[in-house]
Amino acid sequence: MAGSESHFTLPLPAFERPAKLLIVVAPYYRDIADDLIAGAKAVIESCGASWELIEVPGALELPTAIAMAERQANFDGYVALGCVIRGETTHYDTVCNDSSRGLMLLGLQGACIGNGILTVENRAQAVVRAAPSEQDKGGGAAAAALHLIALSRRWSGQRKGMGFKPVDEFRVAGTSEA
Repeated sequence: MAGSESHFTLPLPAFERPAKLLIVVAPYYRDIADDLIAGAKAVIESCGASWELIEVPGALELPTAIAMAERQANFDGYVALGCVIRGETTHYDTVCNDSSRGLMLLGLQGACIGNGILTVENRAQAVVRAAPSEQDKGGGAAAAALHLIALSRRWSGQRKGMGFKPVDEFRVAGTSEA
């Protein structure tokens, strides 16, 4: 049972200049969403970062809203929050897989995203995972985004070449050109 295991948690990063995060939440299950939001806000604020909050209709809209914000706004990172509870149809699988895949694709393109979409079998599992006093998955998603922001900032000035050398370093074989 996951609730009885202990897990290692990285210490939260420190920032020289504050980070700004967008919390994007699908409040289909309002009480679960409110707990996820509370956990995320607490972790973000504990790092001296700031946040804005927007709501979208459902988990499938989370990646789209984050993609729009990544293109059109000025956030350092994103926290995606929502809850999908298994029902009687395969819609659950579609929502879980596609929302997660959308967030992962955005992350692979460089967006710093913490995925706090709960995918559970029942409401009781969701309550335990969402509660800040229990598993605090909203706080965990915020922490993930903050860690990715720290990595992004660490590596932001470093650039790798594309395999080409500048012309002045190039010598053509068999010529006297330097």
